[in-house]
Amino acid sequence: MLALILAVVRGETMPAPLDVGWSVLAGIAGGVGISALYQGLAVGRMGIVAPVTGVMAAVIPVAAGIVLEGVPPPLVLAGIALAIVAVVLVSRVSDAAGGRSGLELALLAGVGIGAMSVCIAQIGDGHVFGPLVVIRSTQALLIVALVLVTRSAWRVDRRLVPAVAGVGVLDMAGNGAFILAVQTGALAVAAVLSSLYPVTTVILATVVLRERVTRSHAVGIALAAAAVGCIAAGSAG
Repeated sequence: MLALILAVVRGETMPAPLDVGWSVLAGIAGGVGISALYQGLAVGRMGIVAPVTGVMAAVIPVAAGIVLEGVPPPLVLAGIALAIVAVVLVSRVSDAAGGRSGLELALLAGVGIGAMSVCIAQIGDGHVFGPLVVIRSTQALLIVALVLVTRSAWRVDRRLVPAVAGVGVLDMAGNGAFILAVQTGALAVAAVLSSLYPVTTVILATVVLRERVTRSHAVGIALAAAAVGCIAAGSAG
């Protein structure tokens, strides 16, 4: 609803049929990706799920760029190598009491979000919130279908509605900013810079939830940050 209002306020025209198609694909990929991310954060360790998802979501658009535009600069290749090492380090669970790592959900989330980024990059310039309306509508239909098929509980506690609405607004704002970034710059740069969010997530997990970060996890998280930095710097160059 907010995206539709903003599209009208900005005076955006109706997206072209091709843009609608890419938006639908982005909605499906993003719906799968974000659902896997939330499930991973719920059942796994945030210090593992968030960085792995971020790295995968950054590497996939870069891989798409390699296929479409050729081999990237050496600094970008170095970043991809660091990303692979980071995935290995942050996926390690040293204590048996730590529970599930959530790695498989993190990988699925990263693939879905990365594919969404590639699809969004195909949307024509000048359309931001119009495509977001299509993306969000597609995701809503996808979630409704999943609820009906799996017969999952879907009612939200009234006390949580403001927080859930806040998440929706922030997520929509982030997607809108990402579309603008892709339209004004390179996909790889926008993707890797947006993937820096795990730094905030891990800090909050440590401070608020008191999650323990092992030495290997800390090194992996640092390498993940270095990886996205290298990819961004190399792509910008």
